[in-house]
Amino acid sequence: MRETVAIFDFGSQYAQLIARRVRELGVYCEIVPHDSTKEELSSLNPAAIIFSGGPSSVLDADHPDLNPAILALGVPVLGICYGMQLIALLDGGTVEKGTRGEYGPAEIETSGEDPLFHGLPARLHVWMSHGDRVTVVPDGFQALACSADGTIAAMRNAARAVYGVQFHPEVVHTPEGSKLISNFLYLIARCRGGWTMGTFIEESVAAIRKKVGSDRVVCALSGGVDSAVVAALLNRAIGSQMKAYFVDNGLLRAGEVEEIVDIFEREYPLDLTVIDARERFLTALKGVTDPEDKRKCIGESFIDAFRDATSHMENALFLAQGTLYPDVIESRSARGGPSVTIKSHHNVGGLPENLGFTLLEPLRELFKDEVRRLGKELGLPEKLLHRQPFPGPGLAVRIIGEVTDEALSVLRQADTIVQQEMYRYENYRDIWQSFAVLLPVKTVGVMGDERTYANVVALRVVSSQDGMTADWVKLPYDVLARVSSRIINEVRGVNRVVYDISSKPPGTIEWE
Repeated sequence: MRETVAIFDFGSQYAQLIARRVRELGVYCEIVPHDSTKEELSSLNPAAIIFSGGPSSVLDADHPDLNPAILALGVPVLGICYGMQLIALLDGGTVEKGTRGEYGPAEIETSGEDPLFHGLPARLHVWMSHGDRVTVVPDGFQALACSADGTIAAMRNAARAVYGVQFHPEVVHTPEGSKLISNFLYLIARCRGGWTMGTFIEESVAAIRKKVGSDRVVCALSGGVDSAVVAALLNRAIGSQMKAYFVDNGLLRAGEVEEIVDIFEREYPLDLTVIDARERFLTALKGVTDPEDKRKCIGESFIDAFRDATSHMENALFLAQGTLYPDVIESRSARGGPSVTIKSHHNVGGLPENLGFTLLEPLRELFKDEVRRLGKELGLPEKLLHRQPFPGPGLAVRIIGEVTDEALSVLRQADTIVQQEMYRYENYRDIWQSFAVLLPVKTVGVMGDERTYANVVALRVVSSQDGMTADWVKLPYDVLARVSSRIINEVRGVNRVVYDISSKPPGTIEWE
């Protein structure tokens, strides 16, 4: 059985970062609902358990709770922030509202020797984000570290291998955080490790073959990294049982269809058919302005296009798509956790109930950086693996308001300029996404001594590791000036360019 760490989701935005850190350290993990029972955990047979932080207070009557039997399983446990407070509360310790919160960088001092802090300095720089605090540790526990004001920053029950830390070791603002998590996994939980993309391929190929049997799979190839890796993985697992379809939905960037066809006919040959569904999508989007409605409309149109294209295929029972962990997380709570829906991705919450296919989503538990590593293992070309992410709904979610032929033309031209100029930028590989957004406003301008009343284009350029959080890129002024000048001078109908300087959170990367 595969060695697995179970991460209990208490609604923290950082729960997925915990998962990334654990996997980066070579141990497979899965995020599970906070109220999972020990019977539900039996299929995972976890080698260790980690409790995430969360936005709630353990002192609230309706706080996300935990089945106490989980703490009695005899499995090593690490509680982070809210997770530590919940352990203390359930085991008879005392948790109190702080007189003030502790947010941001802090310094803690460890006391004594413990495997959790092995190889780490006695004074640690950490990242705090909490209001409540543990004031009295439960019987059998001892405090391992304190912050400057005396707040208990870490505790343990050595006999039961149950630990808690008040800070967040999973974020980059805790410089030694990965080392601490590694200590928990390897020195305390005695994990074997060894989980790699190579092992993921072996497991996935076996799982796909078992699930599909002798039936056929329709693969939704968007041209992005995610769906391309799915296609390559399926190609290795079931070969000719897969048929790839690329849907030209009329919402793509300039030259997108030609580029994708060239890659998958010459560089990485697949059984590929292009579906011309431009009219279908634009008709369905007519008059639609609400972002959620757009995404659901596009999801339904994709399925209709696939149904029509595959109606002649025998035993085409499965639809494969490149759904990733961030898609699932933002579309609904991660595996039932208390996190809220951010937006319905067209390939998750946007799909109709009467799908007509069984979904096959072999990348559903992976992050983007893991997918790129997987694609490299599968032999996909570098230029494809390092393309910037492009949303499944395409330019439709970059046009704020109704999607029309005119709006698509303006945005497509502006976006082409953005792609060209950003590709010339010396730090292009450090950028997660760069694109243009067409805003639903017009402004007064002057061009050639004449008054204009034209569109506004927003420029969005962000850096990120996995798409879960992002920051705007501080582009040099000359780059911004060149992009702005070209768009205004070359795209008819635009007289103003603005730069989006918001991070995620509170914004999202895409505007819709």
